[in-house]
Amino acid sequence: MGRRRANGEGTITRRRNGTWQAALTLPDARRKFFYGKTKDEVRQKLVEAVRSRDVGSFVDSHGITVGEFLDQWIAEVVKPSVRPWTYLGYEVHVRKHIKPAVGHIRLDRLTPMHVQALMNRKLRDGLSPKSVRYIRGTLRAALNQARRWGLVAQNAAALADPPRVERFAILPFTPDEARRFLAAIQGDRFEALYSVALTMGLRQAEALGLRWEDVDLDLGTLRVSKQLQRIDGRFQLVEPKTDRSRRVLVLPAPVADVLRAHRDRQAADRQRAAARWPDWDLVFCMWDGRPVEARTIVRQFHLHLERAELSQRRFHDLRHSCATLLLVQGVSPRVVMDILGHSEIAMTMNTYSHVIPELRREAATRMEDLLREAER
Repeated sequence: MGRRRANGEGTITRRRNGTWQAALTLPDARRKFFYGKTKDEVRQKLVEAVRSRDVGSFVDSHGITVGEFLDQWIAEVVKPSVRPWTYLGYEVHVRKHIKPAVGHIRLDRLTPMHVQALMNRKLRDGLSPKSVRYIRGTLRAALNQARRWGLVAQNAAALADPPRVERFAILPFTPDEARRFLAAIQGDRFEALYSVALTMGLRQAEALGLRWEDVDLDLGTLRVSKQLQRIDGRFQLVEPKTDRSRRVLVLPAPVADVLRAHRDRQAADRQRAAARWPDWDLVFCMWDGRPVEARTIVRQFHLHLERAELSQRRFHDLRHSCATLLLVQGVSPRVVMDILGHSEIAMTMNTYSHVIPELRREAATRMEDLLREAER
């Protein structure tokens, strides 16, 4: 006759269909059940559950599904704490990609294999590796919260391997190319926008979100305080990407002159538009004061590159050009980091590692000059 299990060790019984069942009382007096085809199988599950309960690591998701948990996470954690644009990204990932694939699975039964299959399916459907990594990142963030709430024992998304993403090649302007580009855009309606992006290193959304209250042409300063984003089909001015993205920059004199000429042209547009001019106070806008579509700027940018007989590249390469040109001229990486609004110096140096050989040669040349001076 088998040993009678002590109080608190749980019970094991055979079910009518021939399978086995174990039951364990949890600290909150609820009963947790485990099932298996053999007695040894449920005994092992029960032993592990008793051990976890006794050391305080036992988790129970109360039978909720992944989809039910994600809905709660989006509503109670994400929406109150992040910017609208970030919330929209999470919500789309959950609604369009994660819930249809794994939303029906019980939260405590989600495995890395489920997540891996989700990512592989999305890749087969034609999503880019970068988009799939973002989807995994959303699920990973949600499951981190589930762990903190004691609903799961492990983060299945963190244990699944994300797809490899090919990094975009950075194609910054050389000094000669920068001058040719600036010559090509002279007289264009958005000459000032391209000039600011190139010389100040602003992100596209930061440049399009500039307001005249952010620009002091007398002092020669520009403050980054907003980004222009399209959310739910409507333009909105939102907070910058990070706290370090909020920054005050000094305008080069030629750029300040271009902005003055731009302000004069805009004043004439505003007078013609009269009451139709909206109260956005944007530095860069359409002829009637409406915000500019990002794709409009990108399309015009490629036309200017063609006109200047320069190789095609992304609009974001204007920001990379600013950083590269500053580093090659010997500007401190720490200063470049502040100009770009990077959160860490490592981000700046890793992004612009292609400049390092040039900086090393410059450093060697300066050391050589110093040593020769000392020999005299």
